Order: sequence, then structure tokens, then C-alpha cells
Amino acid sequence: MKLAFSTLGVPGMPVADVVRLAAGHGYQGVELRTHPEEPVHLGLSSAERAEVVEEFRRGGVEILSLAGYVRVAAEGADEPVIDELAQLVELARDLGARYVRVFPGGGEQDPARADATAARRLGAAAPHAADHGVRVLLETHDSHRAGVDTARVVGTVGHQHIGALWDVMHTWLAGEDPVASHAVLAPHLGYVQVKDIASADDREPLALGAGVLPLGACLDTLDPDSWVCWEYEKRWHPEATELPGLLAAGREHLLRLGAPKQ
Repeated sequence: MKLAFSTLGVPGMPVADVVRLAAGHGYQGVELRTHPEEPVHLGLSSAERAEVVEEFRRGGVEILSLAGYVRVAAEGADEPVIDELAQLVELARDLGARYVRVFPGGGEQDPARADATAARRLGAAAPHAADHGVRVLLETHDSHRAGVDTARVVGTVGHQHIGALWDVMHTWLAGEDPVASHAVLAPHLGYVQVKDIASADDREPLALGAGVLPLGACLDTLDPDSWVCWEYEKRWHPEATELPGLLAAGREHLLRLGAPKQ
């Protein structure tokens, strides 16, 4: 199992500090929240992109993914969505990231309409992603939080550069068993996001193992070489404990859960 953490847990932290944090705590990768308020965003110049690449190269840490905020099932015109997704793919190419994360964002639409919109836009983006060696992952989230919902859209697209990102909190909130989630997502799976919370009504981030999410059951379904990313949502819960002090114990907890069962 290869471990990463998301910069959602260290909002605004400079890239060099993120790399040191990952390398110093034994994380092989980082998921970079890609947003205008973060150091990594779509407006980076070519020189700035090269600087990010060099920081990660020196630290021996991989940029696993760019966590973008494109909502592929959202109502409205296709062109702005596809254009932003293309920019994310190009940034991922320039930074050497293997994945780009997108959200469904279908809202209260008819599910069939949301599915069709998402599949159409992802299908349009797929050749560009393939040309740039990047895989676009639709996260189990919001209107498509169950694995079966995300897999339905990705399966409709049917392209190897369009896949799924399994956020274990959202499939749990959907009432889906981890084995069932993995069964439908496995053919499309890029990587897994883990976290922990106290309850469905209290989602302030906790140290891994301190909450109710079935992390062990989720990790039990994965191949040994899978990527697992800790998404600690500090950005949305500023009162939560600082992530850096939790990283060492979190790594050990995930490695224990992911160890082969005797």
C-alpha cells in the first residue's frame, strides 16, 4: 500500500513545506488541492510549474493527484466545464500528476439527466486526458456518493482515462457496504480517500481510527499496491486538530489495517 495525504489538511501551506512534511512522515505521495487560494492552481506560469516539479523531485515525493473542483454533472453549458477540465489535465501533465479529481455536482436534477451530462462531458475530455497521459477520476461525492452511482457514469463513458475515486466517507453515508462499493468501483478505481468522523451528523475530521468509518473493511478490499490518500478536511473545519501532528500515527494506523491478514 502506498500512502498520500491531501493538502486540504494543510490549507495554504507552501509547496516546499508540504514536501518536507510528506517525506519526513513516510508518505510517498501528496494529493494537491488545486484552487486559487492554494499554492497550486490553474494560473501557475511555466516557470512556477517547473519549480513545483523540482520541489517534489528533490523530496522524493510523488504528486499523486490534482484535486480540482470541476462539477461534471452540474447544470449549464458544457463548454466551460470541459475547458476547465482541459486546463486541469494540462496542469497535471506539467506537474507529473497521474490523476485529476472531479466532482459530480448533479444537485437536485433528475438522476438520469445528471448521469447523461456527466458522461457526455467526461467522454469529451477523455481523448485530451489520454493525449496527456492523465486519468480523470470521478469521486464518490454529493449527487453520486454511492459507488454504484459513480461507477454507472464511468462505465457509460467506457474509456481507460476516465476512472473513479473512492471516498470512503461518502459511500458509507450512502449506506453502501465496503465490499459492495469496491465490487462496482474496482474496474475503474484510481485510488482511495480515507478519513474519520464521529458520526453522519458530526463530520469534523478526527485522527484515523478515532471515529466510526469502516476503514479496515475498506482497505481489506484493496490490492497491496493500491494508493490510499488521507483527506483530512481541515480547510472546512478550522477548529480541528492540526494535521502535521497526526501524520505519523495516521500512517502507522493505515499500515496496520492494510497489513496482510494471517
